Amino acid sequence: MSRTSPHTHDEGGQVSRRGLLKTAGGLTAALALGATATATTADAAPATFTHPGMLHNAGDINRAKVRVAAGDDPWASGWRRLTANSHSASTWTPRPTATIIRGGTGENYPQLYNDIHAAYQNALRWHVGGTAANADCAVRILNAWSSTLTGITGNADRYLAAGLYGWQFANAAELMRGYAGFDLGRFKTMMLNVFYPLNDRFLREHNDACITNYWANWDLCNMASIMAIGILCDDGAKYDQAVNYFKNGGGNGQIQRAVPFLYPGVEGYDLGQWQESGRDQGHTVMGMGQMGALCEMAWNQGDDLYSYDGRRFMKAAQYVAKYNLNMNVPYTTYTWGSGQTCAQQSQTVIGSGSRGQVRPVWAMLHYHYGRRLLLDDKYIAQMCFSVAPEGGGGDYGTTSGGFDQLGFGTLMYAK
Repeated sequence: MSRTSPHTHDEGGQVSRRGLLKTAGGLTAALALGATATATTADAAPATFTHPGMLHNAGDINRAKVRVAAGDDPWASGWRRLTANSHSASTWTPRPTATIIRGGTGENYPQLYNDIHAAYQNALRWHVGGTAANADCAVRILNAWSSTLTGITGNADRYLAAGLYGWQFANAAELMRGYAGFDLGRFKTMMLNVFYPLNDRFLREHNDACITNYWANWDLCNMASIMAIGILCDDGAKYDQAVNYFKNGGGNGQIQRAVPFLYPGVEGYDLGQWQESGRDQGHTVMGMGQMGALCEMAWNQGDDLYSYDGRRFMKAAQYVAKYNLNMNVPYTTYTWGSGQTCAQQSQTVIGSGSRGQVRPVWAMLHYHYGRRLLLDDKYIAQMCFSVAPEGGGGDYGTTSGGFDQLGFGTLMYAK
């Protein structure tokens, strides 16, 4: 459902959260859905965004704060993961630069992702622990970059940088909006001038390649960045652009292309093959985090992409989790057009590389499907608890893969 649509049902037939909040009587329905009271006005005033309303809403933040203060697990164990991470230290010193390069010569993009994760982790420490020094550190990082960064370049990988670090940076800023000294206006300008043009160009042009050439993650991170920028800037058109691409886009981030094959009733569970499953499991699990971030941000603005098209994403997450728990899953040969000529390539077997790799993406999915919706998410749940408590950037190696998701889902999503 677009932000400007008056309807309470989307194309898949399920009632949207915003429509349900409106038709079921406001606050009571909001509380039943685990939403904050501010979400009840979203349908009446669809141009008004909920803040904070990206990966974390006010209820998530308050729950973590209360539970950590009480010393309750698993929140307390998630909190210890956060405070032990060097990126969360209030003494972190940012290293902004005018031009970020990812791909080709002169790469310097680790400066950006390390600082983004430091800003995010410091923002979490402030919200949950109440420490002003962490808030001040987050603001220093955000302001330093918004006053310095003017461009992102490199080879095709520049689009990965614009996508991944776009939605992550916007999430850090969303947590600090309204804090004294944070120049939100200048930060918005950076997001609109540096990140969004690359996000938009990739989804429209796919780097002049065949539209199916790039893996689902390339689309998804750019979709997530556009959605996050839309929320940060209260820009309904950009938010709608991301939602519409998820439902109807031409590339592999569109939900039916990201999950091309469905397998109903496999040992009692519906599964869906992920677009990158024939590639390797590191990138496949990364996809769970990218699509999960998109769905969680939409959820906090009143749109249920998690359940779109018969919960197609849940079926994929169950499939990916099951295989990475060293169980067998069905696989259908995947064929796509590559390069500029759309030359056909095929993958005939599932990719076993990086099988079982730990990435902090599963708590977000389990606590949505298993706890918010009370569904039997057997494999997602097993994966979630096998890797808990989740850490974040800096806990999973120093290379970029360990920074593809913000993490700390045990702390922020446990219910």
